[in-house]
Amino acid sequence: MTAYAIEATDLVVHYGKYEALKSVSLRVKKGDTFGFIGPNGAGKSTFIKTTLGLLLPFSGKVLLNGLPPRDTASRAKLGFVPEEANYYRYLTPEEILRFYGRIFGIPKPTLEPRITELLKLVGLEQVRRKRASTFSKGMMQKISLAQALINDPDTLILDEPTSGLDPLAKLNLREILLRLREQGKTLFFSSHELSEVALLSDSIAIIVGGKVQAAGPLKEVVGDGERNLERLFIQLVKGEKR
Repeated sequence: MTAYAIEATDLVVHYGKYEALKSVSLRVKKGDTFGFIGPNGAGKSTFIKTTLGLLLPFSGKVLLNGLPPRDTASRAKLGFVPEEANYYRYLTPEEILRFYGRIFGIPKPTLEPRITELLKLVGLEQVRRKRASTFSKGMMQKISLAQALINDPDTLILDEPTSGLDPLAKLNLREILLRLREQGKTLFFSSHELSEVALLSDSIAIIVGGKVQAAGPLKEVVGDGERNLERLFIQLVKGEKR
């Protein structure tokens, strides 16, 4: 049994002639809350897509719980929240969750209580039968989080989960993530919002221009406080641009 939920070794990813990831190596311990930060276009989403097996690396490798990401066994206990929550908008929240639950083969006696539990968790129980076409971006993000948790994953990967959310929606999401953290889930989330990273993370990595510039436990990398993280982040971004 591996001690790592995610292990990337010398990952190189190309988009045509553009090198989006440049020999990226990263390890995420099981049970850690890991903040993956960088400016726009740094390679955060590309790394996540490669980790999920949605992109194939030019070279290097990545493992999810010790298995290749395209191995179905590696996905059985994995949840993913994409940056843009695109679902069938004519469905209701409970129908969307039922759809994903059936994909995972969750039996109905287990699935229906699970749907109710998750809708309560994300605060959508009162609108469970309303069509998603009437929902705001924040509400769609809640559906996205609920579907990512339908299979009770051990590892949850979130791509810019607070993007476009208002302060109250961010607070609600943070509270849910803290609850999942207390349950021992591995949480890996990309972000360019340093305050969220400083509040939630056990460990971090900073990626700039497709390269990991710093990585490790939060306090070892930046010490205490959001300002120290902001100072290091700006220093690394400016250093890359010089």
